[in-house]
Amino acid sequence: MADLRVNFCGVELKNPITTASGTFGFGHEYGEFFDLSQLGGIGVKGLTPTERLGNPAPRIAETPQGILNCVGLQNPGIDRFIEEQIPFLRRYDTKIIANVSGNTVEEYEGMVEKISDADVDLIEMNISCPNVKCGGMAFGTQPKMVEEVVSAAKAKAKKPLIVKLSPNVTDIAAIARACEAAGADGISLINTVLGMRLDLARRKPLLANTTGGMSGPAIFPLAVRMVYQVYEAVSIPIVGMGGVTCA
Repeated sequence: MADLRVNFCGVELKNPITTASGTFGFGHEYGEFFDLSQLGGIGVKGLTPTERLGNPAPRIAETPQGILNCVGLQNPGIDRFIEEQIPFLRRYDTKIIANVSGNTVEEYEGMVEKISDADVDLIEMNISCPNVKCGGMAFGTQPKMVEEVVSAAKAKAKKPLIVKLSPNVTDIAAIARACEAAGADGISLINTVLGMRLDLARRKPLLANTTGGMSGPAIFPLAVRMVYQVYEAVSIPIVGMGGVTCA
């Protein structure tokens, strides 16, 4: 059997296949269909300081070659994740990538500090989610803000810190360089692309939140282009995602 082990930010993964945060929940549903131990790592659903119910329905809309979602970071909160979900995930031989989000620099610091003391392998900062009206979008689109929040979080991190980038920017390489300058151990990209669909019969948006993040095969060429640009701009390791459907 081929040796597919990779070293990412000092953590050895049995193979380079991980799930993208937001697409996989905490693994419960998918564990009914295949052995989660086959994965190199699991990027869990995005976490916030307290429980979030997310945006109102409808939150999902189909598009050609993909879907739009405005789920809005629905999650049980970081404390319940540590108490309830980590023991479940540790039943499997895979690495845990905890994804955290916040609305202020202080919230990011607190989230990273708390999750650093938990039994996870890597920390991923979501500074790019386009579904929340405050916080993430502003941080992820301005290099100075990116450098400020990543620097603050890195100072609290006891585990390798990955920063997840938004594609909804003018210059993705500038954002990546700000992450590297701030001390990020790695980068993941891309998150969903901001999009919108209309219900022609009602003459209103299909999503209750009006816009949402587009994922699926249609965004794959965008993801490849941005991963290439970031690879050319920084020397820290990269996780590529977005529209991937096969090896």
